[in-house]
Amino acid sequence: MHCWKCGTEIQLAATARILRNDSCPSCDRDLHACFNCRFYDSSAHNQCIETQAEWVRDKEKANYCDYFEPSKTSGPTGKSKSSGDPKSAFDKLFRD
Repeated sequence: MHCWKCGTEIQLAATARILRNDSCPSCDRDLHACFNCRFYDSSAHNQCIETQAEWVRDKEKANYCDYFEPSKTSGPTGKSKSSGDPKSAFDKLFRD
């Protein structure tokens, strides 16, 4: 898995679990956070595709979700993230 904030690769043993108090060795951000979970999807209800998970207010902070599974992608990409930056797309509309 990779840290959602800095992208540092986190090596996990096959049986290892990410605990609530685990943090990235590079940037010290929480690893047991929605942005690092494989169920995170910015377009889904409550931004989670796990139907039984409870709503979490702060997706960057550690939480007690029992359904947490480390994501294989880095960062809070979600399934519906569009490519590019919205400001750039807007500016492209007015170029010659």
